[in-house]
Amino acid sequence: MKIVSSSYEIMFIPEAHLVLRLIEEAGRTCYKSENKITEDSSKQFVRRLLNSGHHSVIEHISVTVRFICDRGISHELVRHRLASYSQESTRYANYSKNKFGKEITVIRPLFWDEDSPQYHQWLAAMENAESAYMKLIELGARPEQARTVLPNSLKTEVVMTCNLREWRNVFSLRCSNAAHPQIREIMLPLLNEFKEKIPVVFDDLYEMYCMDSCKSLS
Repeated sequence: MKIVSSSYEIMFIPEAHLVLRLIEEAGRTCYKSENKITEDSSKQFVRRLLNSGHHSVIEHISVTVRFICDRGISHELVRHRLASYSQESTRYANYSKNKFGKEITVIRPLFWDEDSPQYHQWLAAMENAESAYMKLIELGARPEQARTVLPNSLKTEVVMTCNLREWRNVFSLRCSNAAHPQIREIMLPLLNEFKEKIPVVFDDLYEMYCMDSCKSLS
């Protein structure tokens, strides 16, 4: 059995100057003020759009991210409806095969120290689940049948694409103190990176949710 930590990878994100220019050109179409576009007008224009609540304009830009997380966290991700998803399928992935190392991979729970009794109890449960899965496969069960014994901690990969307005909604819900610790584990550093790569659009959320905690991640 392999144990890994949650992580993410930004697979596609437009260059910052292209993001702001496209948002400005789209937004100024509404007001027919394209003549006011200059080399340095985009930041102020986008900031005014966000402050006025005219957020539909930022829907013209999308970003794609690959998440490596546990199955429980993936259920929270896919509840965001204005997005496209591709996810590792336990119906077709046969973890007894060589390409998976003949083992399952699980996500390390960040809230328990590895020398704690809770962690050791979790580890035993994961090992039992792996043993039961492999035995079912050995007995002729198909992966879609054997998966019934796999835990919420099972590693999965989710590719998620959505526009900037929906990413703002995702960060608002998943970076708050009320969010699950293991989704905050990936969303806080991701928000930090969005803030660095796309000026203006995520500045307010960064200040609200992770100005202090994200400094150590940059």
